[in-house]
Amino acid sequence: MMQDNNDLCDVNLIHEDVVRAVRADLLSQPRRERLAEFFKAMADGTRLGILHALSLSEMCVCDLSATLGMSQSSISHQLKYLRQMRLVTSRRAGKAVYYALADQHPGDIIHAGLDHLDEE
Repeated sequence: MMQDNNDLCDVNLIHEDVVRAVRADLLSQPRRERLAEFFKAMADGTRLGILHALSLSEMCVCDLSATLGMSQSSISHQLKYLRQMRLVTSRRAGKAVYYALADQHPGDIIHAGLDHLDEE
């Protein structure tokens, strides 16, 4: 297979000042791994649907199931993962358990992604 060289420099020149400045602010390997896990959690269509719905309103599993057209078992399974990732929280009110985003960041990221898609 022939390599496409359009992305390669024609000269091996390292800009030490740029490399030094970027390295100073570059994420550590553990932090990059945690960030990758965060994006992995959002990369699943079902989980993204749940997070988007919860960015609009606090909801119980029954409401999420009806909204997304999925079984309560499927929703519950994904909510467990999202809780473990600390993206959602839950609270009990009588016999119902309500879910909400743990903070506004997942919703902000979803809406920023939608803004990006709308630029096309």
